[in-house]
Amino acid sequence: MIVRIMGEGQVRLADEHLAELNKLDDLLLEEMEKGDGPGFRATLHALLDKVRELGTPLADEALEPSGLILPPPGATLAEVRELLSDDGLIPG
Repeated sequence: MIVRIMGEGQVRLADEHLAELNKLDDLLLEEMEKGDGPGFRATLHALLDKVRELGTPLADEALEPSGLILPPPGATLAEVRELLSDDGLIPG
């Protein structure tokens, strides 16, 4: 799967890592529902860090269709709410 982190670029991520990322996504959704700003910020950064850790960056000039688009690290809770569907950021 190709994942785009807004403002950073794309990474190729093996499907085998989706379950691990889904756990962080579920936690992020819970924190958003509670309005837990500090928890949201910490979990968003953990999710982005995990994608960077597990993924392989694509060249800057590569433009492949993204199966998943994640917000930038500085995104606010309100901005991420706009990006979410009922299933969260990670397709399950």
